[in-house]
Amino acid sequence: MTIDVGADGTPTASDGFANASATAADIAPRGFAALFDAITANIEQAIHGKTEAVELAIMCMLAEGHLLVEDVPGVGKTSLAKALSASVDCVWKRVQFTPDLLPTDLVGVSVYQRSSESFRFQAGPLFANIVLADEINRASPKTQSALLEAMEERQVTVDGVSRQLAPPFMVIATQNPVDQEGTYRLPESQLDRFLLRISIGYPGRASEIRMLEDQGSAKVVSGLDPVVSAEEINGMIDAVRTVYVAGALKSYLVDLAEASRHHPGIELGLSPRATLQLAAATRAHAAARGRSYATPDDVKAVGISALAHRIMVRTDRGAALSPEDAVREVFEAVAVPVAR
Repeated sequence: MTIDVGADGTPTASDGFANASATAADIAPRGFAALFDAITANIEQAIHGKTEAVELAIMCMLAEGHLLVEDVPGVGKTSLAKALSASVDCVWKRVQFTPDLLPTDLVGVSVYQRSSESFRFQAGPLFANIVLADEINRASPKTQSALLEAMEERQVTVDGVSRQLAPPFMVIATQNPVDQEGTYRLPESQLDRFLLRISIGYPGRASEIRMLEDQGSAKVVSGLDPVVSAEEINGMIDAVRTVYVAGALKSYLVDLAEASRHHPGIELGLSPRATLQLAAATRAHAAARGRSYATPDDVKAVGISALAHRIMVRTDRGAALSPEDAVREVFEAVAVPVAR
């Protein structure tokens, strides 16, 4: 892929993917790159050797999305969520999802005040900037559905009154894909609201030895201090919105969605929401790499994490594809636009 440059070496916006009208480095007093690196370094004090997972989690927040961390027990799903929350100076709440959890335990409830003979709304844990929904698939579908409005519209409706959630707002959910005893499968409508789904995986040998020296990550996470403010995060979010996506790249995103809807091995293709969220993740990845414009490489870098949980593969044609392999085939089938 080639990018046109001007006489001063800066990208031009005429035919290529670049647009020099906005720079991701001019977002906050400390600069976008400095803030991103500070958050990454802070989280990596607790999560060793998993830079890609850490960066994707941060990008998810900056793209105004929600994160689903799906992996086997004991690899640091909750620690990653807590470390990200601890790195930002904002309000965060943790909810342990269980079968007896009620929707009101999340959104809140109106409490009658005898002294004033009126009802007062008692806000639930959803009224926070970062909400950790631990083991989300252990709650009933009724309780899981309480998250839908908050995740999509950034508001909660109780007793006919809609209450806005303060930005930034992010849900970080964890689930174990192996132990399905006493769990409820997340419906497609809820999976589609997660911008990214990531796995952490087992640590490397050196990282696991370092974990032993640290006596696990629990003490490290509890000792983390915030390195960015909520205002700085909102500034970074605003900067991500300004990342330029060329017309050819927008066509590329739509072509990917269309290809998924006609793929013979895919029963349920990508929704329009998936296209929008893939674009948001692409912008966040470009900004994290210090660019004010997105390229097809940014799309591919976040493609599996942003798309694999949104499709349903066919199971009536012998050996079914995995969702990840199906997404890879979609990328292989669509021509990559080339900047001129």
